[in-house]
Amino acid sequence: MSTQTVENRHRVVVIGSGFGGLFGTKHLERADVDVTLISKTSTHLFQPLLYQVATGILSTGEIAPATRLVLRKQKNAQVLLGEVTRLDLQNKTVTSRLLDQDTVTPFDSLIVATGAQQSYFGNDRFATYAPGMKTIDDALELRGRILGAFEQAELATTQEQRDRLLTFVIVGAGPTGVELAGQIAELADRTLEGTFHNIDPRDARVVLLEGAGAVLGPMGPKLGGKAERRLAKMGVEIQLNAMVIDVDAFGVTVKDSDGTVRRIESACKVWSAGVQASPLGKMIAEQSNGTEVDRAGRVVVEPDLTVKGHPNVFVVGDLMSVPNVPGQAQGAIQGATYAAKQIKAGLNGKAERKPFKYFNKGSMATVSRFSAVCQVGKLEFGGFLAWLAWLGLHLYYLVGYRSRIITVIQWFVTFLGRTRGQMASTEQWVFARLALEAISTGDDEDAEKLAATLGAASNSRVAVDKAIRDAKAG
Repeated sequence: MSTQTVENRHRVVVIGSGFGGLFGTKHLERADVDVTLISKTSTHLFQPLLYQVATGILSTGEIAPATRLVLRKQKNAQVLLGEVTRLDLQNKTVTSRLLDQDTVTPFDSLIVATGAQQSYFGNDRFATYAPGMKTIDDALELRGRILGAFEQAELATTQEQRDRLLTFVIVGAGPTGVELAGQIAELADRTLEGTFHNIDPRDARVVLLEGAGAVLGPMGPKLGGKAERRLAKMGVEIQLNAMVIDVDAFGVTVKDSDGTVRRIESACKVWSAGVQASPLGKMIAEQSNGTEVDRAGRVVVEPDLTVKGHPNVFVVGDLMSVPNVPGQAQGAIQGATYAAKQIKAGLNGKAERKPFKYFNKGSMATVSRFSAVCQVGKLEFGGFLAWLAWLGLHLYYLVGYRSRIITVIQWFVTFLGRTRGQMASTEQWVFARLALEAISTGDDEDAEKLAATLGAASNSRVAVDKAIRDAKAG
């Protein structure tokens, strides 16, 4: 250990509390540094399981423990809640904002791990009608929309209304889209069977749209084919080479590869078709001569994951652009661990850095209960064995023994039985987005118009009004 005084210790600022931010912070636990983790959320989100929150399997507590509690025993780590609004690489400061208060935090080394957000490819208005799956708010809103669609279908007075309400459209056949499509189908076929009098939930139509020509394209035709056949057996309609060109309250407009334009009437839509890096990527590139961002806004980093001219600034996770490193948890974990090691090596006087090397541990996706697909090196397999491997890996990366135990219990109840433990939903979860838009624009009338077009229950205006009042009071 260095003999530096606490006041003069090396200061490391980590931005983001996802896999990259948390693992980078924890890897510096025994280093002679002071770590400040800045995040706009108070939790460490296990994003791969968000779809299980949206479909009533898990609660938010199991997949999003409080970051402060996770790092409570790490004496050299401090957590600051706030959204980063400015980076000054020259003067080595980070400015973050919580409500109307700005905080300036100096650093000697910086790890930026802010991840990515949903991309609507320039059509951000789609988000009002087709939420993504990147945050807890997204998952809770989606749960409200899914369950609310069944409730409204029970009250529908025409077959046309009923069909629209019981049609669920998922845009994007990547892992999130595949997993969500499978769980909505199982929710309708198993959990909700026999719970309504005027409708049969098994009549629900689940449509999976993919603009490319394959399901789970990056995993190859063998595993993609396995997933496609399993979903088809469950009744999921898979439509490939189907480009979504418009989304509104009542459905989606699709353009097929032959140029045909058609409509799918649907009340509940989900967007999982693309990602866009955090805006901090562009901010970093603008302050570093020669550093660029790719089409998704990710920073094209140096071999040691730093930016040109700033060897003390590391960019990791979904925000970094490195060939053959996918935007998955493993890339974030390995990148953040590498950055922490370089910081510690620098404190010990080691200036030379070996380039970052990514070790591909494989990829997997669950399709339904007892069925998943898995790729480890050249080994590709699916079915029950892959599903067990998926369960084990996700349990391993969940933070905290309590979360793991409760998750196992919830999985046992859900996959071996017919019920789900997290079926609560409220109108405010659905309309909170509209309330926030109304507050930010100062236009309650605009929120009223949006609520009227969502195709929700007749008291939707009341829900929006109450959400606005509660948000303003908070």
